[in-house]
Amino acid sequence: MQHACLNYSIIDKFAVSHVLEDRVFFKFLTLRIIIMDVIANIPTVAHVIQQAVAPVFLLTGVAGILGVLTSRLGRTVDRFRLLGELKGVEAEAHHVEMRTLARRAHWTHWSITLCTTCALLVCMSIVAMFVGVEFAIDLSDAVSLLFIAAMLALIGGLLCFLREISLATGIIVWRKRS
Repeated sequence: MQHACLNYSIIDKFAVSHVLEDRVFFKFLTLRIIIMDVIANIPTVAHVIQQAVAPVFLLTGVAGILGVLTSRLGRTVDRFRLLGELKGVEAEAHHVEMRTLARRAHWTHWSITLCTTCALLVCMSIVAMFVGVEFAIDLSDAVSLLFIAAMLALIGGLLCFLREISLATGIIVWRKRS
């Protein structure tokens, strides 16, 4: 009788070990399928990264423009504060310049706002590219619209910058005449 129990115990252990081996095999097979899927998606992700390089360079250019604009705004505000501290006849003599400085600050502010909007839209288009690849969704229309909106914002920002430069050079011409 003990011999039969021992025999049953050996068969039971064999069955359990066989089931465990099957589980390990299925886990290995599942892991292999996942790895193969990831490897198969690498060219797709690499392609998206290549497509995202140009917008990233655009972001670098916009960041440079924003640096110039904030510097100009800072100098304009500093000059306005300096002239604002003047009293009497000196203040009256610089009234036109202060009005021009306020207009320059206004145009620079809009230029900074539009260039920052451009940068945000470019970032959103890059995110949309990666989301589209990751979730296998065609977001090409959204990416196109975001990029077009970014370019329009950049154009608007540069036009505002040109207007501010025009006002700044107008002050120089006005000072030469005085």
